[in-house]
Amino acid sequence: MSDQNAAEALAGLIQWLRERHDRIMAVEAEALRLLEAGDTPGHNAKMREKAELLAALGEDAKPLLAGLPGELRFNLALALERFSGSARNALGLNSVFYMSALLYPEDHKQGEPDDLTVCIDRMEREGENFS
Repeated sequence: MSDQNAAEALAGLIQWLRERHDRIMAVEAEALRLLEAGDTPGHNAKMREKAELLAALGEDAKPLLAGLPGELRFNLALALERFSGSARNALGLNSVFYMSALLYPEDHKQGEPDDLTVCIDRMEREGENFS
């Protein structure tokens, strides 16, 4: 695989991840809006949807990862699987609190980037050296 092909495949993955992230954030924002409106069941359903999108992240990214060289593909898949695994745990526990905390470290402050944004930015910055 040429460096150019790998760079293009990585750029495609990063673009897809940013789009998925935007979708996850939109679902989370809707969940918070529903909670503020007093619709707890609606909020909980949206938090479940957020967790389901994250749980599927690693699997959904596989076709995009396929175009990358072995070690890079492995490292990227591992990073995405961390997000998916946490989301599967939240779903398995049926914990709305855990679902709401997905993507955020304990010490997260309003306005700081979430963990998926940090990871995507790191992928973009490190490129084929991502580990």
